[in-house]
Amino acid sequence: MNPPPEGGLPGSAKARGRPAPRSVRSPRPDAVTRLAAPVPRVLPGRVLPRLRNTLSAVLIALACLLVPFGALAAWVMYGLADTGRYVSAMAPLAADPAVQDAVADEVGAGIAHEVRIEPSMRPFVQDAVRSFTRTEAFRTVWDAGNRAVHDAVLRGVRDGDEDAVTVDLAPVTAQVKERLTHDHMPLAHRIPVRHTEVAVLPATDLARLRKGYDVLDFAGFWLPVTAAVLAVTGIAVAACRRRAVTATALGTALGGAFLALAVAIGRRLTLADLPDPAHQQAAGAIYDALTATLRTVSWLLVALGLTVALTCWLTGRYGPLARRRRGSAGPAPDPARRPTRVRA
Repeated sequence: MNPPPEGGLPGSAKARGRPAPRSVRSPRPDAVTRLAAPVPRVLPGRVLPRLRNTLSAVLIALACLLVPFGALAAWVMYGLADTGRYVSAMAPLAADPAVQDAVADEVGAGIAHEVRIEPSMRPFVQDAVRSFTRTEAFRTVWDAGNRAVHDAVLRGVRDGDEDAVTVDLAPVTAQVKERLTHDHMPLAHRIPVRHTEVAVLPATDLARLRKGYDVLDFAGFWLPVTAAVLAVTGIAVAACRRRAVTATALGTALGGAFLALAVAIGRRLTLADLPDPAHQQAAGAIYDALTATLRTVSWLLVALGLTVALTCWLTGRYGPLARRRRGSAGPAPDPARRPTRVRA
């Protein structure tokens, strides 16, 4: 048998003058894995929500922190510092038995000291003054006296004088005389109306009170406004606004509870510092009358915050969007991997 001719078998590629095809190697499995694996990278879309949530949490925390202080400052400036509201808050106390007894004791002791009556006559003076506190004329005196004292203190705080605050009793006496004359009380027209200055606030206390008034005058308006702006901004920048609203509502409720607790602690401390324990009941009635608006605001903050938080929770759990998400949730099939083509 003759050997094949040089150049290969007849009909082969080498015999025809064409190069023989090279063998194709299949790539190694680890190379295919490296080619198919995604390249890890930091996506801006994942970092931005974290920054937004962090900024939102800081703003909402600051807003909730300012809520009780803003409510307190606004109550002082627009409640206690307003003469009309102050007199209206104090007016019902004229019918309070504890306040009437305290006024009768103080006025009776003052009359006994000024007139220097005999000790045996003092009980009759106390009874006479106590009977007067049960009349309509006493309510007139009570309102007029509170208005005069409040006006005098406000003038001393706002004008900046260094002198002590005094009250002229002539306007009060004139109002009482007019009321008694209108009620046809005998000898009421003979009551003398004299200008008598009574010290209400010493100069040392007035300087300290003026500094606090200046701070509250600024904070009474700007603290509530700042708290509202921070809360709205924190909700606006949050990635999930429903959660931000819930956090703001819970923080507001917590601030209202803190304010109510502060009012209760302030009442206890105020009554504990009184020199005469016999008048603690009257002082408690006065404290409750002056802080009634503040207590109402604190409980409104608690109720409003809890209501909004509960509404957000219910809408997030049982709302239409939540139902659609639960209905569409299910095991998603794994997408078929496309074969990787490797070119030699």
